[in-house]
Amino acid sequence: MAIIRFLRGTLGRRRVTTLPRTQADINRVIEAHLAGDSHAFGQIVERYQSRLINFVYRMTGDRDRAEELVQDTFLRVHRHLHRFDRERNFSTWIYTIASNLARNELRRRNASPFIPTDPKPWLSGPEQETHEPEDPGHRPDTEFDREEVAQTVRQTVERLSRDHREVFVLRELEGKSYEEIAEIVSASLGTVKSRLNRARHQFAELILRRLR
Repeated sequence: MAIIRFLRGTLGRRRVTTLPRTQADINRVIEAHLAGDSHAFGQIVERYQSRLINFVYRMTGDRDRAEELVQDTFLRVHRHLHRFDRERNFSTWIYTIASNLARNELRRRNASPFIPTDPKPWLSGPEQETHEPEDPGHRPDTEFDREEVAQTVRQTVERLSRDHREVFVLRELEGKSYEEIAEIVSASLGTVKSRLNRARHQFAELILRRLR
């Protein structure tokens, strides 16, 4: 990910240890970036890179392509940051950009997006990127069970329509609020709740059929 390394490294020669957490923190970082601080944008990359890659991976099923789309996301953020309305939620804004790119990718493919071979994104948190040391009590059969569950979830979500799949991933896997989802997918709050309700019911029905 050469572009990400450039944005995170060349714009700031030192690795950031304290990342922005609140909207006020983000606004201060944006102001610092616009004022010419060469380290500031790297904080944004560090804060959102892993989360966005996992989100786009869940949407597209292609890890390499997810990394490319997130690179594009950060480039667009870098290019248009001076126009960002700091009264808005920055996390929602950057997720909207990433979501639009993922949707465009799915339209371009005209194929089912959920084809990942790695089950971990379905089982781990949005920021979990590190590899844990092997547990001495690790049981291969337990790991197999986890992978089987992950595969079942993946194949079930694959059968949801694109609109239902998107709100399901944003709510159930990314933990976004209804208001954030409405802004990200450019739909009313009522539409989001309706899609999510249908997605949950359809998901539950499909899972029950597979378990019978």
